[in-house]
Amino acid sequence: MKDYYDILGVPRTASQEELKKVFRQLALKHHPDRNAGDKASEEKFKEINEAYSCLCDPEKRAHYDRFGTAEGFGAGQGPFGAGAGFGDIFEDIFGDLFGAGFGGQRRQRPTKGNDLRYDLDLTLEEAIFGTEKVITFPKLQKCASCNGTGSEPGKQPEVCPSCKGSGQIRYQQGCFSVAKTCGKCSGSGRIITHPCKQCKGHGVVKEQKTVNLKIPAGVDSDSRLKVSGEGEPGHYNGPPGDLYVMLDVEEHPFFKREGTEIFCDLPVSFTHAALGAEVEVPTLDGSAKLKIPAGTPSGKIFTIKGKGAPRIGSSQRGSQHVRIHIDVPKKLTPRQKELLEELAAISGDETGKSFKNKLKDLFTGVEN
Repeated sequence: MKDYYDILGVPRTASQEELKKVFRQLALKHHPDRNAGDKASEEKFKEINEAYSCLCDPEKRAHYDRFGTAEGFGAGQGPFGAGAGFGDIFEDIFGDLFGAGFGGQRRQRPTKGNDLRYDLDLTLEEAIFGTEKVITFPKLQKCASCNGTGSEPGKQPEVCPSCKGSGQIRYQQGCFSVAKTCGKCSGSGRIITHPCKQCKGHGVVKEQKTVNLKIPAGVDSDSRLKVSGEGEPGHYNGPPGDLYVMLDVEEHPFFKREGTEIFCDLPVSFTHAALGAEVEVPTLDGSAKLKIPAGTPSGKIFTIKGKGAPRIGSSQRGSQHVRIHIDVPKKLTPRQKELLEELAAISGDETGKSFKNKLKDLFTGVEN
C-alpha cells in the first residue's frame, strides 16, 4: 500500500500549505517535460500527483488517514493528469503565487515594441568619409485618430462581459483555482464595440516614416547602426522598439578594402619601370605623386601612409598599398619595334637565340 506522506516526504501532521509547497517543488523537479526520456522521473511524477490529489482534499485525506486508501474518491488521476504540459502545470500550480497569475495579466504589462531592420547600400567613399542619408520605410505607428485606443473618438472600450475586466477566466480544477486568458477579449479585459474607422480597431496604422541618418566615417559592410525608438509602438503603453540599419558597402572598380587598408593595382609603362619616373596615383582623396625607382619589377608594392580608411571614432587612417603592373603594349609602331630590337641586340637578348642560350647556360650550370 502506498504511503502518500512518504511519497511527498512530509509528516502526517503537515498542513495544507506545507503540502502545497512540497508538491510545487516535486512537480517541477520531476515533470516529464523537464526530464524527457527519464522513466524514473515520469513514474515519480505520477506518484506525487496521485499522492497530492488525495491529501490536498480534506475529505479524501481524512478517508485515507482512517482507512489507508483513497478509493471511492477518484484517486490516481491527480489534479493535472500525467500528460499535462509544463506550461500548464507552471501556470496552474504557480498562478495564485503571483496574484492574478500567468496569462492575461502578464500580457497586459507594458512591453517593448518590435524592432525593425533597414538595409542601406553605401559607396566606398561614403563609408570611408561618412555621410548623411535620408531613409524612408513603412512602420506601424499609433493611430492619431483614436490615440491608439482602437475606439472611435468619443467612445471608450467596454468592460469584457466574460472576465469582468480581469482579462482572465477562473475555474476550479481539483484543489486549485485556475486562471486562463479570456478568449473573448484576449486578456485585455476590454471589448471594442465601436472600432476606429481609421485603424479598424487595431490602434495602429502603417505609415511611411522618414529618418535623417548620420553615417560615421569608417563603417564597413555588416556594420549596424541603431536608431532608438524608431521601431514599432509598444504594447500597453510600453516603449517603442528600435530601428537597426544594416550597411552594405558596394565594391569599387579600382580600390579594394581590407579593414583600414586600401589596395590598388597601378599600370605603368615599360619605360617608366625601367628608367624610373614620378607618376600620379589615384587615392580616395584625389591623386597623389609616387616615385618609381629605375628597374622596378612588375608586382612591386609601394605604400602611401594615411590614405587608407579610418577606424570608427578615430581620425587616424590606414595606408594605401599600390602594386605596380607593367603594361606591355600589344601593338607597336615600326619605330618602336625597331628601337626594342636594337635594345635587345645591345643587351645580348636577341629573340629566340638569346633565350636558347640562356636555357643552355642554365642547364649546363645545373649539371656542373
